[in-house]
Amino acid sequence: MPVNGNINVVAVHGAWADGSSWKDVILGVEREGIRIVAAPIPLTSFGDDTSALKHALARVQGPVILAGHAYAGAVIAAVNDERVKALVYIAALAPDEGETVAQVFYRDVPHPQAPKLAPDGDGFIWMPDEGFKNAFAQHATAEQIALSIAVQRPISVKCIQEPVTKPAWRSKPSWFLIAEEDRMINPKTQHFMAERMGATTRSLPVDHTPLLSAPEKVVNIILEAKQAVFPLERVQPAG
Repeated sequence: MPVNGNINVVAVHGAWADGSSWKDVILGVEREGIRIVAAPIPLTSFGDDTSALKHALARVQGPVILAGHAYAGAVIAAVNDERVKALVYIAALAPDEGETVAQVFYRDVPHPQAPKLAPDGDGFIWMPDEGFKNAFAQHATAEQIALSIAVQRPISVKCIQEPVTKPAWRSKPSWFLIAEEDRMINPKTQHFMAERMGATTRSLPVDHTPLLSAPEKVVNIILEAKQAVFPLERVQPAG
Protein backbone atom coordinates (compact mmCIF):
# COMPACT_ATOMS: atom_id res chain seq x y z
CA MET A 1 0.00 0.00 0.00
CA PRO A 2 1.34 3.49 -0.79
CA VAL A 3 2.03 5.53 2.31
CA ASN A 4 3.22 9.04 2.92
CA GLY A 5 6.75 8.76 4.25
CA ASN A 6 6.63 11.98 6.29
CA ILE A 7 3.29 12.15 8.08
CA ASN A 8 1.99 10.13 11.01
CA VAL A 9 -1.33 10.16 12.80
CA VAL A 10 -1.30 8.91 16.38
CA ALA A 11 -4.78 8.19 17.70
CA VAL A 12 -5.57 7.93 21.41
CA HIS A 13 -8.60 6.15 22.86
CA GLY A 14 -10.72 7.49 25.66
CA ALA A 15 -12.22 5.95 28.79
CA TRP A 16 -13.98 2.58 28.62
CA ALA A 17 -12.25 1.81 25.32
CA ASP A 18 -9.00 0.62 23.83
CA GLY A 19 -7.18 1.13 20.54
CA SER A 20 -9.61 -1.14 18.70
CA SER A 21 -12.23 1.62 18.92
CA TRP A 22 -10.23 3.38 16.17
CA LYS A 23 -10.29 0.35 13.81
CA ASP A 24 -12.49 1.77 11.04
CA VAL A 25 -10.81 5.17 11.25
CA ILE A 26 -7.38 3.53 11.00
CA LEU A 27 -8.44 1.66 7.87
CA GLY A 28 -9.90 4.83 6.34
CA VAL A 29 -6.81 6.94 7.02
CA GLU A 30 -4.50 4.24 5.72
CA ARG A 31 -6.50 4.10 2.49
CA GLU A 32 -5.46 7.72 2.01
CA GLY A 33 -1.79 6.72 2.22
CA ILE A 34 -1.12 8.09 5.69
CA ARG A 35 0.48 6.12 8.50
CA ILE A 36 -1.65 5.87 11.63
CA VAL A 37 -1.12 4.05 14.90
CA ALA A 38 -3.29 3.74 18.00
CA ALA A 39 -1.44 4.63 21.19
CA PRO A 40 -2.43 2.49 24.19
CA ILE A 41 -2.90 4.36 27.45
CA PRO A 42 -3.49 2.57 30.77
CA LEU A 43 -6.23 4.87 32.17
CA THR A 44 -4.61 4.54 35.61
CA SER A 45 -3.72 8.21 36.18
CA PHE A 46 -3.36 11.32 34.06
CA GLY A 47 0.41 11.19 34.49
CA ASP A 48 0.54 7.52 33.51
CA ASP A 49 -1.51 8.20 30.38
CA THR A 50 0.66 11.13 29.34
CA SER A 51 3.80 9.03 29.80
CA ALA A 52 2.30 6.19 27.75
CA LEU A 53 1.55 8.56 24.90
CA LYS A 54 5.13 9.89 25.02
CA HIS A 55 6.40 6.31 24.77
CA ALA A 56 4.19 5.73 21.72
CA LEU A 57 5.46 8.93 20.08
CA ALA A 58 9.05 7.84 20.66
CA ARG A 59 8.40 4.91 18.32
CA VAL A 60 7.19 7.16 15.51
CA GLN A 61 9.52 9.03 13.17
CA GLY A 62 8.61 12.30 11.50
CA PRO A 63 5.88 14.91 12.07
CA VAL A 64 2.70 13.89 13.85
CA ILE A 65 -0.98 14.76 14.01
CA LEU A 66 -2.44 13.71 17.36
CA ALA A 67 -6.09 12.68 17.49
CA GLY A 68 -7.91 12.09 20.75
CA HIS A 69 -11.38 10.83 21.59
CA ALA A 70 -13.25 11.99 24.70
CA TYR A 71 -10.93 11.85 27.76
CA ALA A 72 -7.91 11.54 25.46
CA GLY A 73 -8.36 15.16 24.39
CA ALA A 74 -6.76 16.14 27.68
CA VAL A 75 -3.96 13.61 27.18
CA ILE A 76 -2.96 14.72 23.68
CA ALA A 77 -2.74 18.33 24.85
CA ALA A 78 -0.36 17.40 27.66
CA VAL A 79 2.37 16.26 25.25
CA ASN A 80 4.27 19.28 23.97
CA ASP A 81 6.45 17.39 21.51
CA GLU A 82 7.78 19.69 18.79
CA ARG A 83 6.99 17.02 16.18
CA VAL A 84 3.28 17.36 16.91
CA LYS A 85 1.95 19.77 14.29
CA ALA A 86 -1.81 19.58 14.91
CA LEU A 87 -4.38 18.26 17.37
CA VAL A 88 -7.69 16.69 16.40
CA TYR A 89 -10.44 16.43 19.01
CA ILE A 90 -13.25 13.93 18.50
CA ALA A 91 -16.03 14.77 20.96
CA ALA A 92 -13.13 15.31 23.33
CA LEU A 93 -12.38 17.08 26.58
CA ALA A 94 -10.05 20.06 26.58
CA PRO A 95 -9.33 21.39 30.07
CA ASP A 96 -7.27 24.55 30.28
CA GLU A 97 -4.26 25.10 32.52
CA GLY A 98 -5.16 24.41 36.15
CA GLU A 99 -8.45 22.69 35.31
CA THR A 100 -9.24 19.01 35.74
CA VAL A 101 -10.96 16.66 33.32
CA ALA A 102 -13.82 16.30 35.80
CA GLN A 103 -14.41 20.06 35.83
CA VAL A 104 -15.02 20.24 32.09
CA PHE A 105 -16.85 16.90 31.91
CA TYR A 106 -19.39 18.03 34.50
CA ARG A 107 -19.55 21.65 33.33
CA ASP A 108 -23.09 21.43 31.93
CA VAL A 109 -26.24 19.47 32.71
CA PRO A 110 -25.92 15.77 31.80
CA HIS A 111 -28.19 14.16 29.22
CA PRO A 112 -31.19 12.33 30.73
CA GLN A 113 -29.83 9.06 29.32
CA ALA A 114 -26.28 9.61 30.49
CA PRO A 115 -25.08 6.67 32.64
CA LYS A 116 -24.71 6.99 36.38
CA LEU A 117 -20.96 6.76 36.97
CA ALA A 118 -19.22 6.05 40.26
CA PRO A 119 -15.86 4.52 41.23
CA ASP A 120 -15.60 1.00 42.59
CA GLY A 121 -13.72 0.10 45.76
CA ASP A 122 -10.39 0.36 43.92
CA GLY A 123 -11.08 3.83 42.52
CA PHE A 124 -11.95 2.74 38.98
CA ILE A 125 -15.05 3.84 37.10
CA TRP A 126 -16.78 1.23 34.93
CA MET A 127 -19.40 1.91 32.27
CA PRO A 128 -22.68 0.06 32.92
CA ASP A 129 -23.64 -2.20 30.02
CA GLU A 130 -26.73 -0.15 29.21
CA GLY A 131 -24.56 2.97 29.09
CA PHE A 132 -22.88 1.76 25.91
CA LYS A 133 -26.22 1.35 24.15
CA ASN A 134 -27.87 4.49 25.53
CA ALA A 135 -25.05 7.03 25.56
CA PHE A 136 -21.54 5.86 24.65
CA ALA A 137 -22.52 4.99 21.08
CA GLN A 138 -26.28 4.94 20.64
CA HIS A 139 -25.95 5.03 16.84
CA ALA A 140 -23.52 2.10 16.66
CA THR A 141 -24.56 -1.37 15.56
CA ALA A 142 -25.53 -4.04 18.07
CA GLU A 143 -22.32 -5.88 17.25
CA GLN A 144 -20.18 -2.79 17.87
CA ILE A 145 -21.89 -2.18 21.19
CA ALA A 146 -21.45 -5.81 22.25
CA LEU A 147 -17.74 -5.64 21.43
CA SER A 148 -17.37 -2.34 23.28
CA ILE A 149 -18.92 -3.89 26.37
CA ALA A 150 -16.67 -6.94 26.10
CA VAL A 151 -13.39 -5.00 25.79
CA GLN A 152 -14.16 -2.01 28.01
CA ARG A 153 -11.38 -0.71 30.24
CA PRO A 154 -12.26 1.28 33.35
CA ILE A 155 -10.81 4.70 34.06
CA SER A 156 -9.27 5.64 37.39
CA VAL A 157 -10.59 8.69 39.22
CA LYS A 158 -6.92 9.79 39.30
CA CYS A 159 -7.22 10.50 35.56
CA ILE A 160 -9.92 13.11 36.00
CA GLN A 161 -8.85 14.81 39.23
CA GLU A 162 -5.35 16.02 38.32
CA PRO A 163 -5.07 19.67 37.15
CA VAL A 164 -3.48 19.89 33.72
CA THR A 165 -0.49 22.00 32.73
CA LYS A 166 -0.55 24.53 29.89
CA PRO A 167 -2.22 22.61 27.04
CA ALA A 168 -0.64 22.26 23.61
CA TRP A 169 -3.72 23.68 21.92
CA ARG A 170 -2.60 27.05 23.25
CA SER A 171 0.22 26.99 20.70
CA LYS A 172 -0.71 24.39 18.06
CA PRO A 173 -3.54 24.40 15.49
CA SER A 174 -6.49 22.27 16.50
CA TRP A 175 -9.62 20.78 14.96
CA PHE A 176 -12.74 19.79 16.88
CA LEU A 177 -15.51 17.44 15.81
CA ILE A 178 -18.49 18.45 17.93
CA ALA A 179 -20.93 15.57 18.40
CA GLU A 180 -24.32 17.25 18.49
CA GLU A 181 -26.08 14.04 19.61
CA ASP A 182 -23.55 13.27 22.34
CA ARG A 183 -25.13 11.93 25.53
CA MET A 184 -21.86 11.66 27.46
CA ILE A 185 -20.30 15.12 27.00
CA ASN A 186 -22.89 17.86 26.62
CA PRO A 187 -22.63 19.41 23.11
CA LYS A 188 -22.88 22.81 24.81
CA THR A 189 -19.66 21.96 26.67
CA GLN A 190 -18.02 20.90 23.41
CA HIS A 191 -18.95 24.21 21.78
CA PHE A 192 -17.52 26.09 24.76
CA MET A 193 -14.23 24.20 24.64
CA ALA A 194 -13.84 24.44 20.86
CA GLU A 195 -14.48 28.19 20.93
CA ARG A 196 -12.06 28.70 23.82
CA MET A 197 -9.41 26.74 21.93
CA GLY A 198 -9.90 28.68 18.74
CA ALA A 199 -10.28 25.32 17.02
CA THR A 200 -11.46 24.73 13.49
CA THR A 201 -14.86 23.28 14.29
CA ARG A 202 -17.07 20.76 12.51
CA SER A 203 -20.46 20.30 14.15
CA LEU A 204 -22.10 17.02 13.11
CA PRO A 205 -25.22 14.99 14.06
CA VAL A 206 -23.25 12.10 15.54
CA ASP A 207 -23.11 10.36 18.92
CA HIS A 208 -20.32 10.38 21.48
CA THR A 209 -18.27 7.74 19.65
CA PRO A 210 -18.30 8.46 15.90
CA LEU A 211 -15.14 6.32 15.72
CA LEU A 212 -17.67 3.47 15.70
CA SER A 213 -20.86 4.96 14.31
CA ALA A 214 -19.56 7.47 11.72
CA PRO A 215 -15.86 6.71 11.09
CA GLU A 216 -15.86 8.44 7.71
CA LYS A 217 -16.63 11.74 9.47
CA VAL A 218 -13.64 11.25 11.73
CA VAL A 219 -11.40 10.36 8.79
CA ASN A 220 -12.53 13.53 7.01
CA ILE A 221 -11.57 15.87 9.84
CA ILE A 222 -8.18 14.17 10.26
CA LEU A 223 -7.56 14.60 6.53
CA GLU A 224 -8.65 18.23 6.78
CA ALA A 225 -6.07 18.83 9.50
CA LYS A 226 -3.43 17.02 7.47
CA GLN A 227 -4.10 19.13 4.39
CA ALA A 228 -3.92 22.33 6.42
CA VAL A 229 -0.60 21.64 8.13
CA PHE A 230 1.04 19.61 5.35
CA PRO A 231 -0.40 21.18 2.16
CA LEU A 232 2.53 20.23 -0.08
CA GLU A 233 2.97 16.62 1.05
CA ARG A 234 2.37 13.92 -1.54
CA VAL A 235 1.69 10.24 -1.20
CA GLN A 236 4.80 8.20 -1.97
CA PRO A 237 5.27 4.49 -2.70
CA ALA A 238 5.99 2.33 0.33
CA GLY A 239 9.48 1.00 0.81
